[in-house]
Amino acid sequence: MQAFMKTWLAACHWRGTSTVLIPEGKFLVGQATFEGPCNSPNPIVFEARGTVLAQPDLSEYPSPEWLMFEDVNQLILKGGGTFDGQGVFAWKYNDCHQNADCQMLPTNLKFNKVNNSVVQDITSLDSKSFHYFITNSYNFTAFNLTITAPGNSPNTDGMHLSRCDLVNLSNFTIKTGDDCISVGQGSTNINITNVYCGPGHGLSIGSLGKYPNEKDVVGIHVTNCTLNGTTNGARIKTWPGSPPSQASSIIFQDIVMNSVKNPILIDQKYGSHTGKPSRVKVSDVLYKNLRGTTISKVAVSLVCSELVPCNGLQLEDIDFTYNGPATFKENLPFSSTCLHANASYVGKQNPPACA
Repeated sequence: MQAFMKTWLAACHWRGTSTVLIPEGKFLVGQATFEGPCNSPNPIVFEARGTVLAQPDLSEYPSPEWLMFEDVNQLILKGGGTFDGQGVFAWKYNDCHQNADCQMLPTNLKFNKVNNSVVQDITSLDSKSFHYFITNSYNFTAFNLTITAPGNSPNTDGMHLSRCDLVNLSNFTIKTGDDCISVGQGSTNINITNVYCGPGHGLSIGSLGKYPNEKDVVGIHVTNCTLNGTTNGARIKTWPGSPPSQASSIIFQDIVMNSVKNPILIDQKYGSHTGKPSRVKVSDVLYKNLRGTTISKVAVSLVCSELVPCNGLQLEDIDFTYNGPATFKENLPFSSTCLHANASYVGKQNPPACA
C-alpha cells in the first residue's frame, strides 16, 4: 500500500508527464484514495498491467469504496490489468434485500470529481458492491471494459453514474448480479453504446427519488446494445412517495434482447408497496427498434405515477417473441400493460400496444 501511495504522490506532484505503473503480477492492496489536484498540465497515466487484489476483510474499509480517484483532471486509467474485489468473501454480509437502509459494501473503483478523463482496457472482477461508481464528474469516457461477477452476487452494479455530465460509455462486456449500467440522479448528456449485458438486471435509469433534493436526469441515449438472459431490459425505476424531480429526453434504440424477462419497463412503484405516488416526472422517452425474445407474457410494462403521469412516450418498431416456459397460464395473451402512461406508437408493435 505504501508503495502505491508514494508512487501516486510523486506522479501527481511532478510538473511534467508522469505514469503510475502496476507491473504484471499480483498485488494485495487495502483501501486507498488517489487524490489530486495534480500539478502536471498533462494527463496523469495510471497503467495497471497486473492483478490488484482487494483486502477481503471488511473491517479494513472505513467507507464504502476500495480504490478511489478524487479531484483529478485528465486521468488516464488503462493497461489491460484486473481489479479483483474478492467479493466472494463479503457478499454474505449484504442485507440490502431486506434492509432499505443497509450499509453498502465497498465499490471496486470510485471516481469523484474526476474530469476530462478516460478509463480503457480494464477488467473489474468480483466487486464487493458496485464495480464502478462515477460521481460529480464531467467529460468522462470509458471503453473496452470487462466487468464480471456471478449472477447472484448482490448489488454488484457494473457501472453507476450520479451527478455527472457528458459521459461516453462504449464497448463493455458486463456479466454481473445487478444492473449492468445504472444512471442515477443528476446525470445529464450520457451516451451508452455497444454494451453486452447478461447475466444482470439490465440497463436502468434509476432508481430515482429515494433521497431529497435529487437533481434531474436529462439526455440519456442508450444504443446498439445486446442483453442476454437479464431480469430487465430497458428500465426506468423510481421510488414511490418520492420528492419531485424529472427524468426526460431518454432514448433506448437498436437493442437486441434474448430471453429477457421484462424487456421494456417503467416502474414508478419500485422497491415498495406504499400507496404514495412517485413525484418523479418521466417524459420524452423513445423506444426504437427494440427486438428479440422474452420469457414474460407482459413484454411492455409502463407503470407510471398517478400524480405525475408519463408524457411523450413513443414506441417505434417493437418486436418481441415469447419463448418462456409452457405453463397452465400459457393461454394468456402476449400483451402490454400501461398505467398513467401517455404513449404513442409507430410501426410494428409486438406485443400489441396498450388499448
